Amino acid sequence: MNWEAVYHDAKQWVKEAGERIRLSFQQTLTIKTKSNPNDLVTDIDQEIEQFFIRKIRDVYPEHKILGEEGFGDQLDQLNGTVWLLDPIDGTMNFIHQQRNFAISLGVYENGIGKIGIIYDVVHDEMYHTLCGNGAYLNERPIAPLKERGVKESIIALNATWVMENHRINHQILIPLVRDARGTRSYGSAALEMVYVATGRVDAYISMRLSPWDFAAGAILVEELGGIVTNLRGEKLDFLSKDSLFAAKPGLHQDILKNYLKNGNW
Repeated sequence: MNWEAVYHDAKQWVKEAGERIRLSFQQTLTIKTKSNPNDLVTDIDQEIEQFFIRKIRDVYPEHKILGEEGFGDQLDQLNGTVWLLDPIDGTMNFIHQQRNFAISLGVYENGIGKIGIIYDVVHDEMYHTLCGNGAYLNERPIAPLKERGVKESIIALNATWVMENHRINHQILIPLVRDARGTRSYGSAALEMVYVATGRVDAYISMRLSPWDFAAGAILVEELGGIVTNLRGEKLDFLSKDSLFAAKPGLHQDILKNYLKNGNW
């Protein structure tokens, strides 16, 4: 496998897809709901996923594709080369704000991350890595992550999880929110993982995400020395939904041991 060629093609296609999305800002969107009234999908999400599938099938017909909108393959294993794609991560932000969303693309070989690309379309910021070669914001290298303590940290965490809810005991996360320097929520898992990778936030916690939400971000964070697991500290499953915990080194172990250990995740 010529990974440099795959990397070049993937970045080029992401750029082209981003331009298509920017041009769509002047269109009237067709908006539908999926699993619930706040789980939105637009015709642009679907069009962009189909754009990627055409490109990948033409150049790499032996590769498989796992995409959010369901136009790719139905997979029960990650053998071979698999592209995990979210054409617009943060669809609600895309609809309401026309910002704070991203294209997320991870390429895996036999379950091992090789290429991670997250493209902040509005700001024309591409975060990317070919595993083992460093990570970049456009053409500028991103510095490796340094350790940080909870009291000096900003945690990306949706406020839902410190309110009474049906999924977890919200009391478990309140001490973490109280002890951290601050919390943030951006509405796009891909961007929140990019912010961990670049040190803009120090950790990101989410209760339930799909593989295409975190596939690219996991590669980027780990390339820079961060740690990515579920909330039990286990390796992520890239074929099913799971919780997500990405953080700087040291901080990950601290939060896992002192704040998350009693959770029923």
